[in-house]
Amino acid sequence: MEGAALIADALSRVRDTLHRCLPGVDAETLRKMPSADANSMAWLAWHLTRVQDNHLSGLAGREAAWTAEGWHERFGMPSANDVGFGWTPAQVAEFSVESADLLLAHHDAVFSRSKEYLAALRPEDLDHVLDESQWDPRPTVAVRLVSVVNDNTQHAGQVIYLRGHWHGFGWQNA
Repeated sequence: MEGAALIADALSRVRDTLHRCLPGVDAETLRKMPSADANSMAWLAWHLTRVQDNHLSGLAGREAAWTAEGWHERFGMPSANDVGFGWTPAQVAEFSVESADLLLAHHDAVFSRSKEYLAALRPEDLDHVLDESQWDPRPTVAVRLVSVVNDNTQHAGQVIYLRGHWHGFGWQNA
């Protein structure tokens, strides 16, 4: 398996995790924060999807699905470029969605675009150094992709943990 295929497989597992734990969760539970300064299931799923969309769209040199497909409007978000970095606990508490279906549809749309980009990558593309002088050393495409996988797997793990936290042992068998 080549590097880009490995990244695609890792991101497919993030998608599978969201599809395993979000269906059937009501809007109130999606919005619930386990403490006053911790993220909700809805915010985590939205944020990890925005990170994937933002970074892979940037690498592909195209507009993010968030704006290109009007997702920011469907989420009722005033800022088209927001990915959730630096949000306060109050902002996270205000974030809500009608249902898990919106989160999953958004993630599926982004993942579809991610797969398309990754399928077109050649092995040598992974070594391309990005023009980002704020980092030393400057990251490569491969380093950026690993960063996205790292972010997405951590947040998907938090989402599935919260599903168990709110619904108790055995929710997967329900």
